[in-house]
Amino acid sequence: MSIRGVRGATTVLQDDPNQILDATQELLEAILRANPGMTPEEIASALFTVTADLSSTFPPQAARRMGWSLVPMMCAREIPVPGSLPLAIRVLLHWNTEHPQREINHIYLREAVKLRPDLASAQ
Repeated sequence: MSIRGVRGATTVLQDDPNQILDATQELLEAILRANPGMTPEEIASALFTVTADLSSTFPPQAARRMGWSLVPMMCAREIPVPGSLPLAIRVLLHWNTEHPQREINHIYLREAVKLRPDLASAQ
């Protein structure tokens, strides 16, 4: 079995814990829908990042409230590149799967479609 990286990103309107948790849950649910067969049991780990303007809560809490209690998760801050997308939440899931790389669907929601328009247009 291979491990595949599944990327996703979204944005919020402001640094508010409820907005961050709701947007993260929306993103994770969209990733699960877009990748048939993906279950929390098959996710080896998850890495979340947030931009420097988000600090009111940890996005992995949204995954925990979805029942991902055994998935190892970390959260980090994005590199503050001038002009980069603000108020952004990103995730990289490591998925144990037999699906080839070309069948993996990456999800970009809200303003985050600007990060990878080539992938967002395929959704």
